[in-house]
Amino acid sequence: PARHFDTGTTEPVSFFLSGLEELLAWQPNSNDDFNVSAVPLAKRQPPLRSKRPRTLVCHDMRGGYLEDRFIQGSATRNPYVFYHWRYIDIFVYFSHHTVTIPPVCWTNAAHRNGVPVLGTFITEWTDGEKLCEAFLAGGEEAYHAVSKQLARIAQHYCFDGWLVNIENTLSAAAVRNLPPFLRHLTAQVHSAVLGGLVIWYDSVLQNGTLRWQNELNEENRVFFDACDGLFTNYNWKEEHLERTRGLAGPRHTDIYVGVDVFARGDVIGGGFDTDKSLRLIRQHGLSAAIFAPGWVYEHLGEENFLHNENKFWGLLAEYLPTHSICTLPLATSFSLGMGTSRFLAGKEEEASPWYDLSAQEIQPLYPQREGRLSTSCCLQDAWCGGSSLRVQGTIPPGEERVAIRLFSLQMPAPPKLFLTLLYKLEGPHPDEFTVALELTTWDSGTCHEGDVTPLLAEPNGWHHPRFLPAPPPGLAKLLATCNRGSHGWTSRCYELDLQDCSLRDLSLLVSRQQPSPQETPFTCLLGEVRVLDAASVAASPPQVQSLMASQLWWQ
Repeated sequence: PARHFDTGTTEPVSFFLSGLEELLAWQPNSNDDFNVSAVPLAKRQPPLRSKRPRTLVCHDMRGGYLEDRFIQGSATRNPYVFYHWRYIDIFVYFSHHTVTIPPVCWTNAAHRNGVPVLGTFITEWTDGEKLCEAFLAGGEEAYHAVSKQLARIAQHYCFDGWLVNIENTLSAAAVRNLPPFLRHLTAQVHSAVLGGLVIWYDSVLQNGTLRWQNELNEENRVFFDACDGLFTNYNWKEEHLERTRGLAGPRHTDIYVGVDVFARGDVIGGGFDTDKSLRLIRQHGLSAAIFAPGWVYEHLGEENFLHNENKFWGLLAEYLPTHSICTLPLATSFSLGMGTSRFLAGKEEEASPWYDLSAQEIQPLYPQREGRLSTSCCLQDAWCGGSSLRVQGTIPPGEERVAIRLFSLQMPAPPKLFLTLLYKLEGPHPDEFTVALELTTWDSGTCHEGDVTPLLAEPNGWHHPRFLPAPPPGLAKLLATCNRGSHGWTSRCYELDLQDCSLRDLSLLVSRQQPSPQETPFTCLLGEVRVLDAASVAASPPQVQSLMASQLWWQ
């Protein structure tokens, strides 16, 4: 069927539903398998339900379902990717189709990095009025059918809920049923999807008029009270934020204040001035909804996209609380799910462009310190996948080393850890530097490294894991590359024994061999980092069962 497969190539594609009939007629079927997300939502700290202000990203690009609709990837040169997952809480895929089911590659990439994904249910213009009249103006049976279908769709495709956007006038009968519809939809989504969410967009009022308020007020509060959050329109001023904060009370972090990165209308700041909007939002303790950050790609062009993207998010970083990883193993080659080549074990296997967000790996923090440190993606060389992480910086005069934080962690430390690192030093004098991993721990009062040194003197312990010249017996396969890189990459394995600690940060440590009164610039590519719990790596992985192939077509 054309909905599930590209008619030209037969490749599986992601799709949307148009109109009420298609929504109500939707049933799961065997052609759906490709569209079901295969990546469960990773745990992270703090969890979404915590009371700190959140950041929602609403992705709206040229009508949606572009190259990202090809489930098994495409040969796209310079595609749009998002990778600052550590800085955001919720990802919404937006389009103007009635039921926007997020392309599965976005759900896979977001879930791998611990971010829930919402689809969009939208009605607009006169067609939207008719659609709303059809399901809202009657009895509860009609709107219950819609909310049940929306919950079933989210559950079936394994995404996390809905943004509801009614952008048309409603009759008195229809608007009367809107709050009960939202309550029913929210309850259905909560029961169908663990951690499910329904967020309302600031559009119609409780009397059915379409008039954007740019705030929470008595005209739209009834809809906020019926679901998990309100996404405000974009043309607010500081007084709107003050009133919203007062009215929201303890639910102030459920207000997502809209920021249009394209800066359309009368707004505080968009583009590279988006930080001005975020500063005000955070001063009032509210959450933010960053709309169309694809501006970086669409407005500034795709050629220099990765550089501009790092600049855009770097300017916002101080207003974006980051998230910690709270489960092991942690393993990543930093691949963005795109590239100009494909690499395997440091060797270029294929030199042609590719794009597949499902293949994006866990993304790190991207620390930037003006003039002193930058972290970015390197497409020209990689250990595995399409890219490596380029870390460029300087060691200040008189200092021996610098630590670059890659991941924030929050979990009890297992008694024994293995860590692996693959790196490549660039520049004229690579032998001037040594590269290693550093792990910091929260001091729980009795944190010991090995059997000896208590670390009571410091609030946190700094640990430099022991270098392993060869893998321990029984782990030769998993740690095969210990001290054996290839194609210019250096491979290192380490072990660390800990007692009664919590893991805190994983950093890259770049040291110079000789102290120097001058500052020393360095460039290091990271190809892979792994942090493994020794107890669980010894177990053999489960065997694949019941393998089946169907719908074969030989060419």
